[in-house]
Amino acid sequence: MINSILNNFFSGHQRSVKAKKHILSSLFLKGISILISLILVPLTIDYLNPTRYGIWVTLMSVIVWFNFFDIGLGNGLRNKFAIAKAEGKDELARTYISTTYAIISIISVSLFVIFFIVNQFLDWGRILNTPADVLELEKLVFILFSVFCLQFIVKLINVVFIADQRPAMNSVINTSASLISLIVVIVLMKTTEGSLLYLGASFSIINLIVPLLAGIWFFNTSYKKYMPSFKYVEFSYVKELMNLGLRFFIMQGAALIIYMTDNMIITQTSGPEDVTPYNIAYKYFGIITMVFTIVTTPLWSANTEAYVKKDFDWMKNSMKKMIFLWFGFTVVAGGMLLVSDYAYELWIGDKVKVPFSLSFWMAIYVISASLVMIFANFLSGIGKIQLSLYHSIFVGVLNIPLSIYFAKNLEMGSTGVILATCCGVFVSMIFQPIQCYKLLNGTAKSLWNR
Repeated sequence: MINSILNNFFSGHQRSVKAKKHILSSLFLKGISILISLILVPLTIDYLNPTRYGIWVTLMSVIVWFNFFDIGLGNGLRNKFAIAKAEGKDELARTYISTTYAIISIISVSLFVIFFIVNQFLDWGRILNTPADVLELEKLVFILFSVFCLQFIVKLINVVFIADQRPAMNSVINTSASLISLIVVIVLMKTTEGSLLYLGASFSIINLIVPLLAGIWFFNTSYKKYMPSFKYVEFSYVKELMNLGLRFFIMQGAALIIYMTDNMIITQTSGPEDVTPYNIAYKYFGIITMVFTIVTTPLWSANTEAYVKKDFDWMKNSMKKMIFLWFGFTVVAGGMLLVSDYAYELWIGDKVKVPFSLSFWMAIYVISASLVMIFANFLSGIGKIQLSLYHSIFVGVLNIPLSIYFAKNLEMGSTGVILATCCGVFVSMIFQPIQCYKLLNGTAKSLWNR
């Protein structure tokens, strides 16, 4: 019976079978990663204390902002590589990879130089609204950003995996880094006392070394024909990569404003201690997002390939299955909300209290964003993102003042911040399904077809 079920599951179009295999592998690996992440939260809070943990989370969200400076090249490479591979143009695919590595390297060096100059005039204690007893913050920021500039380059191997519809390999890298991080936290708890510097330096170096070794290994084995080389760097292809990449760049910038300023707004309006319950709720309900991302990620590049080959039937069937699956995830999110207070107590204990209103809106955000993910991956995969671009700019401009208004003026605190984020997602839930329907049925015209 089990063999029959497996045979039925792994039957169908070759594109679907490949996606299913990597989804299952990714789910297994991501399950381990989620478990590690859940274990890490209380351990890290115990090691640092709730206020310092809030500072750590906020600082990491600030560092992540700088992913914005890849100017959309990662997503541009993702689509261009998938198209070149689908058309059997391996040398062109290698050129895209080599050129992207070269540009990202130039950007990374430039970012480090600019940061080195500007950092001397920044007061990170004031920026993060930290207590006076938090020491070595300046050193920590310098280490984190310096290592991040190198991560910026080495993590391009993750883009190649996803573009090649092999997200499971990406999960191997992330899970390995998470496991090593857990070991490091346990060692730090036994050998040191609540040091943000030790924690930050350890985590950042781990997240540099693991993808670096993965890139070296794969570009010398299964991806040898795509290995980055100065010989294949063609700056004339920058415009081609940037044509689509620039639109992704603007959307990424808006997304950073929408999602990555939350911790900073909470820090400034309520204090860093209020960031901790927000992130606990985010991680708890984020399990839904993580799993749904695993399921939908392979479909981005799969849709790129299907669109190149005009396989509209496959794309329609794929989207129907994803929407059906989404209903199941919605039920799970509702169950998680009902037991959230018990789950927090079992997970964190009584160290941190998470308001039910925060959990409610976090659950709404997660199920709404998951639905949008289905349509966004399809539109991104086929490069029809002009409407999404306009929406991102509009929501990006509106999000910060709306978050501050809800959090401060209406005295909703961190709950107001996630409510403001939900407002932007609700707009996507209206226009993206309409655009996808039009594109799949050949009735998209004008802006709907861009």
